Amino acid sequence: MLEIRRVSVFYPGGDRTDAVEALRNIDLDIGEGEFVVALGASGCGKSTLMNLIAGFLAPSFGQLRLDGAPIAGPGRDRAVVFQKHALMPWLNVIDNLAFGLKLQGVGRAERYTVARRFLGLLGLEDFETSPVYMLSGGMQQRVGIGRALTADPRILLMDEPLGALDALTRERAQELILRIWQSQNKSVFLITHSVEEALFMGTKLIVMSPRPGRITHRFDLPFSRRFLAGESAREVKASPEFIAMRETVLGIIFADEEQAA
Repeated sequence: MLEIRRVSVFYPGGDRTDAVEALRNIDLDIGEGEFVVALGASGCGKSTLMNLIAGFLAPSFGQLRLDGAPIAGPGRDRAVVFQKHALMPWLNVIDNLAFGLKLQGVGRAERYTVARRFLGLLGLEDFETSPVYMLSGGMQQRVGIGRALTADPRILLMDEPLGALDALTRERAQELILRIWQSQNKSVFLITHSVEEALFMGTKLIVMSPRPGRITHRFDLPFSRRFLAGESAREVKASPEFIAMRETVLGIIFADEEQAA
């Protein structure tokens, strides 16, 4: 569905002469219904890669194609869940969820019907008319996820959406996102700094090197599907296979950081 071919990105240098190479020769496919997670040290280009897919940024070299068509800018086929929820504080919960549909010209009754379906999926049906500033951080992030989903995108892009949550809320949010992913069959591209989160949630993991960001390792992961098949999250994360994979990925990241130092 999404094809990224030999993509590189250069940013202008501070003295306007030396360019900074953020990404180098990125090749990546994201198929229908895949959950792809990008992991790597700060500054490795994960957010740059997400901005390319979202259409916020154009590559310096290479090409991105969605369903065979070049990505030339933002589009309703891609939705972004930001690190901070970026909600409209003057709107209540349901109007935040329905905001994208309103911009698309969808009538009030129809957009509320769609939004209420996601309120149920997110466990927020009792907070439909609540001001978002009265919600907890975890609930606000759920509203942000719901707002992205109401637009019915082909690809859901998530830029560390759980990084600011406490440990217990973060684990519950991981499980919720996986259940929504299963029910909606969306393709997902997630950025995280948490190795455990990456392994638990993704069907495919890419590990990126320090700048210039390159994809150095790729792994197919079974853990999210094991959870969705009935294993508890704690059982999955405590399994020997999960622990071994976690140590492997941590070893790669630590070695990359030592080499870059």
